[in-house]
Amino acid sequence: MTETKNNNGLKVIAGLLGVVLLATIIYTVSLYQDKKKTTMALTQEKDLVVEDLNSLKSEYDKAILESNATNEELVSARDRIAKYIDSVKTMKSDIASLSRYRRQVGVLKEEREQLLRQVDSLTKSNTLIAMQRDSTFVELEKQTVFNDSLVVQNTQLADAVERGSALNLSSFTVDAVRERSNGKLVSTSRAKSTDKFKICFTVADNVIAEAGDRQFLVEVLDPQGNVLGGGMTKSSEDGASVSYSKETDFYYENNDLDVCDFINKPSGDFQKGNYMVNVYDDKLKLLGTSKFALK
Repeated sequence: MTETKNNNGLKVIAGLLGVVLLATIIYTVSLYQDKKKTTMALTQEKDLVVEDLNSLKSEYDKAILESNATNEELVSARDRIAKYIDSVKTMKSDIASLSRYRRQVGVLKEEREQLLRQVDSLTKSNTLIAMQRDSTFVELEKQTVFNDSLVVQNTQLADAVERGSALNLSSFTVDAVRERSNGKLVSTSRAKSTDKFKICFTVADNVIAEAGDRQFLVEVLDPQGNVLGGGMTKSSEDGASVSYSKETDFYYENNDLDVCDFINKPSGDFQKGNYMVNVYDDKLKLLGTSKFALK
C-alpha cells in the first residue's frame, strides 16, 4: 500500500513537472516569436526610414542638377541627409531611435519643400532676368545697327555735301600772247613772239559751296614735261602731291566767276612744241586741262 502511494505521488509530481516544462517551453517559444516579430518590424521600419531618406536625397540630387548654378543650401541639405542614412544603417534598431528618425524625416521633408520653393522662385527670377538681359542685348544690338546705319548715312551725306560743294570750271582757255608797246595783248602762235600765257577760267556757280577766299593751282608743263615758274609743290591729306607754276587767288560768292592769270616766260624765249596747262583746286582735285602748241 505504502509503495503504491509513493508511486502515485511520483507520477503526480512528474506530471506537474511536465506541465511546468511544457508551459516554460510554450512561453519561451512565444517570447522568441514575439522578439522575432519585433525585430522584423523594427527592421522594416528601419528600411522605410532609409528609403524615405534616400528618396529625399534623390530629390535634392535632381534639384542640384537642374539648378543653373550650385546652390549651397541644397548641397548642404543633401549631405546632411546622406549622414542620416549612414547613421540609420549602422544604428542598433530600437523603437525610440526609429521614432526619433521618423520625426526627423518629417522635418526634412518640410525643409525640402521650403528649399525647393525657394529654388523654383530663384530659377523663375533668373529666367526672367536672363530674358530681360537677352531682350536688352537685342535692343542694344538693334540700336548699334541703327547707330552704325546713321554713321554710314551721315558719312555718305557728308561726302555728298563735300562733293556737291566742290567748285568746278564751266570754261577753261589758254592763250599765248604778245604784249605790244601800248600794253595791249594780242594772241600769237609763235614761240619767239610769246611774252606770256594768259590762262582764263570760269568758276561755276554753286549755292551750297562756302563763300570766301579761294585758291587754285596752275600747272604749266613745257614740251619736255618740266613745270614752268619755279615748280612749287603742295601735298594733300591723302598723300597726293602736285608741282605747280602759280597760285591763283580769288574771292568766291557762289555765282559764276571769271578768273584770269598769267604765266610769264622764263629766261629767254618759250620753246617750240606742245604745252599742257592743268588747274587744281586747294584739295588738289584736277578741274581742267588744256593743250596747245607753239611754232
